[in-house]
Amino acid sequence: MKKLLVAALAGLSFAMSLSAASAAEDKKVVIAYQTGSVPYFVGIANGDFAKKTGWDIEFRRFNSGAEIFAAIASGDVQIGDVGSSPFAAAVSRGVDVKGFFISFVSGDGEALVVRPDIQTPADLKGKKLAAAPVSTDHYQLLAVLKQEGISESEAQVIAIPQPEIVAAWKRGDIDGAFVWDPALTELKKDGKVLLTSGEVAKRGAPTFSAIVATGPFLQEHPDFITQYADLVDGYFRSYATDAAAWSADSENVKLISNLQGGTPENVVEQLKATVGVPTLDEQTSDKWLGGGENSGVAKILKDTAYFLKDQKKITAVKDSYGEFADPQYAEAAKTLSN
Repeated sequence: MKKLLVAALAGLSFAMSLSAASAAEDKKVVIAYQTGSVPYFVGIANGDFAKKTGWDIEFRRFNSGAEIFAAIASGDVQIGDVGSSPFAAAVSRGVDVKGFFISFVSGDGEALVVRPDIQTPADLKGKKLAAAPVSTDHYQLLAVLKQEGISESEAQVIAIPQPEIVAAWKRGDIDGAFVWDPALTELKKDGKVLLTSGEVAKRGAPTFSAIVATGPFLQEHPDFITQYADLVDGYFRSYATDAAAWSADSENVKLISNLQGGTPENVVEQLKATVGVPTLDEQTSDKWLGGGENSGVAKILKDTAYFLKDQKKITAVKDSYGEFADPQYAEAAKTLSN
């Protein structure tokens, strides 16, 4: 009997260990982010996302949204912060994701930087230009050329990752590029901003960035998504209301600088582009995530998809993109407090 009891206890202990391991495995997630500076990067740098959610979170940095979607499609990443152009391309190709938080809207954080001799957008004719492949910058660069009536044969557009863009600029191989930080800061040292992303948006080609998650992950872990949206929003609210917490000598800015590189002063300048991020009330309205097919996200994704199809980047456009904007997590986040 004693041996049986010991064996039973050992079996129970083993079963409990397996159960604990399974629970721990269920609370693991890989989240992708990109270069640049955004307030919620503080939570990546100091580990607050893991501490406050109780999850084992692996954050991975990528150079573009296209790279993030490749990782999502392979199953390596479950959540990612991506631009509207790669978002439109991915879902048009059948990738199962939904946007649940708007993390950036067209503003000064992305821009077309050119050599000093280029005075107007019309002067882009005959020039060699660059942007990250299938990025919002790539989309807006092509949109500018189309707006100016400059055909593909009249201007060369090279789709290369941002680190290669910086190297090409320094060698003098390109005349301009549509980029975000840290490439934006580098090119501005001896170039000039011809158009910002916000200005291109006003010309008819708006963009945004959204935090997306795979369909299965959203279904299995809605509470985590809600909590994550709330925590991300908390950093944006802090930035909007507490200037002292985001100065060059603040702990927040130093954390982002250590995570992403660049000086605290550079980070402060980069963060200014986040001022226009929508509040949760705005996010859940039909201006962005709410409204299904009539949501701002769905309309921009569809317009972008048509453009990408014209450019032969994708082969088909869906009838509706409403299913890829999901406001319920941002709505639920309103009831939480940081």
